[in-house]
Amino acid sequence: MRFEIDNFPALREALAKICGEIAAQGVPDGRVFDCKVVVDELVSNVLQHGGGRAYLSVCLEEYIEIRVRGERAFRPPKQSVCSPVDEERGRGLYLVDALSFRRTYSEKDGIVVLLSK
Repeated sequence: MRFEIDNFPALREALAKICGEIAAQGVPDGRVFDCKVVVDELVSNVLQHGGGRAYLSVCLEEYIEIRVRGERAFRPPKQSVCSPVDEERGRGLYLVDALSFRRTYSEKDGIVVLLSK
C-alpha cells in the first residue's frame, strides 16, 4: 500500500485503509493499533517538519514494514529519548521505538520501521 499524504484528513483516511487491510490479514487487534500509532507518529512528524508531504508505504510479509519519508530529508536521532512528563512534545519517536522491532533510516527510503505481526 502506498500513499502520498499532505494533510491530516488524508492521514486519517490512509490510517483507516491500512488498519482495515492489516486486520483483514488476521493481524491481532493490538498489533493493528501499534501500527496505527507508529504510522500516525511518523507521518505527523513529516507533515509538521519534513516539507509538508509524506510518502508512506506499508508492506505485509514476514513483518509489517512501514516506510515514511518527506519531501525534504529529515534524519531522526539514532537513539530516542522520552521527554519529561511535563513537556508537551518529545515522545513520538520513543513510542515508535517501543512498539517496533527495528527502526532504520536511509536517504532513499526515509524511516523504515519493522513491527512483528
